Amino acid sequence: MAENTKGRSVSVLSAVKKSIVTVKAVFLCLAHALIIAMAKVNGDSKFKSYSNGRCLKEPVEELLKASGVDLSNGAGFKELQKFQQYLSDYKIIVFDGLYPDRVMVSGNSLSAKKLYLLYDSNNDHYNVITNLKGAMAKRYICNGCDTLYDCTHV
Repeated sequence: MAENTKGRSVSVLSAVKKSIVTVKAVFLCLAHALIIAMAKVNGDSKFKSYSNGRCLKEPVEELLKASGVDLSNGAGFKELQKFQQYLSDYKIIVFDGLYPDRVMVSGNSLSAKKLYLLYDSNNDHYNVITNLKGAMAKRYICNGCDTLYDCTHV
């Protein structure tokens, strides 16, 4: 496990870190995470409600219907790709746990609107990263390639 986790699971760290919003929904958590992340990136006034698991039913249903994504069998690469195609104004970036070098998905969009998600493989669950440097305990981020690092010399 990474040094900064101190042996704690991703689900525990997600609940503790202020830079991560724990998605409360067990079913359709990827759609919930995307709605929450979009609200954060867009400065939507509903972000706080969404982060607390409220008022998400309708936007989640709308996202699933409009995108044509079926999450009844879970959410993997295929579903992420379909969401990325539909959400072409955004770049979806999914990290496998709290490892800055383990990017599972990095959408093909060149958009500055980046939706950072955290995948917890132990629980097959998606959460939202609201502050990437804080979540990954790194000092710097290259906004061009989303690489995180600590020193000023790359």
